[in-house]
Amino acid sequence: MTIAQSLMIAALAWGGCAAQAPRPSQHGSVTQRIGETTIAIEYNRPVARGRTLFGTLVPWGRVWCPGADECTHITLSTDVKIQGQTLAAGTYSVWAVPQQERWTIIFNRAHPVFHTRYPPDQDVLRVEATPRSGSHIETLAFYFPVVDGKHAELVLHWGTVVVPLGIDVP
Repeated sequence: MTIAQSLMIAALAWGGCAAQAPRPSQHGSVTQRIGETTIAIEYNRPVARGRTLFGTLVPWGRVWCPGADECTHITLSTDVKIQGQTLAAGTYSVWAVPQQERWTIIFNRAHPVFHTRYPPDQDVLRVEATPRSGSHIETLAFYFPVVDGKHAELVLHWGTVVVPLGIDVP
């Protein structure tokens, strides 16, 4: 082995051991059981950091991934109804079209996919949701504030915007 090869191996080994700075958008997940159905959401959580979020950072009327880096995805163990419309069991990327009065939430076959590469030809379901105001939350979150044996409310919450989705299971 030459000296140059030895130095290259040492440099690669050193680089592999070097500490990496944490990502600004930390990974998050939430899993909820509703009756016999399990719903799991995986996403990276952007931080507001004093920015005006909706209408500025996230433009009104344009497709946006509610998350960062790899696109947010949802996995359903059984068929469910979201906002009254059926979505088959499986894994989907999640997208949104925010508007002041109504949001469109999109479930898309493409996953994994980077959060800025929306593939419209892979849409499976689009539902409408009415946003409401809530207390400020600095880091984007998905959670289930209401759950019973047949119904749940899944919420997307960032800044003071709360977007609820009704989910019904068999």
